[in-house]
Amino acid sequence: MKKDQMLPGRRSALRIVACLGAAATAGLLVTERSGTSGGAAATRPAGGPQIASGPRAAAGPSVRASGYRLQPMTAYAPPRYRRALPPVRQRPFLRMSEAGRTMVLTFDDGPDPRYTPDILRTLREYDVRAMFFVCGEMATDHRDLLRRMADDGHVVGNHSWSHPLITKLPPSGIRSELGRTSEVIEDVLGTPPLWYRAPFGAWNKHSFEIGAELGMEPLAWTVDTLDWAEPGTRTIVRRVMEGAGPGVVVLSHDAGGDRAQSVAALRSYLPKLLDDGYRITVPRR
Repeated sequence: MKKDQMLPGRRSALRIVACLGAAATAGLLVTERSGTSGGAAATRPAGGPQIASGPRAAAGPSVRASGYRLQPMTAYAPPRYRRALPPVRQRPFLRMSEAGRTMVLTFDDGPDPRYTPDILRTLREYDVRAMFFVCGEMATDHRDLLRRMADDGHVVGNHSWSHPLITKLPPSGIRSELGRTSEVIEDVLGTPPLWYRAPFGAWNKHSFEIGAELGMEPLAWTVDTLDWAEPGTRTIVRRVMEGAGPGVVVLSHDAGGDRAQSVAALRSYLPKLLDDGYRITVPRR
């Protein structure tokens, strides 16, 4: 027997390996073809558009995963970040514990295209941030104003859907009022609100519990301008200036009636507060 001549046993083994390889290749071809529709090639044409990673466009064709494409292993994906729920409070915050001469300006009941834009312009002019506690039925109709609030760095809070007296509602009603409003805010801004304020400042045990379940802290106020009663621009300004102090939360309105006095008052007292050394800020969580 020559040196390079294979033994009969080795030739048999190689034949078996070759047969197995051919069978495996045929199986892969069958699998790839069965993963396409109508026998079309599963691969994307060279130079074609990349498949978007976001939601599929309505007019676009459905995409099926082919046999060779790896599928995500969701069991090993990192968990989605979730903010810890706040504790259930027994009373709302009345003022903020910020250090120094800081104050918080808040506006309820909006957004209203008649008054909210003017308030936003004044705040932007003086480069300060405020809080807007919006009603869901107003927010859903004026989503552009919600975006403007967030774009300017203001905090958007929950003020219920239709401004009812919360203490007269059953738990299911409270959940609907707060939950629907949070959904609108999250739909527009991408994140749910972290603060809420009960209409009329009327809180109860159920409102604290449901607010906490929805991830929100309750914020009331220190100084009520009573601008809803339209007492006059000078009166509103006087109430703000007399009540000013470290950590004070001021309540005003940008909707729910004629708020021209509220708009004019802000133009007057805001520069006065800044000249007095107050820093207008928003709470952080």
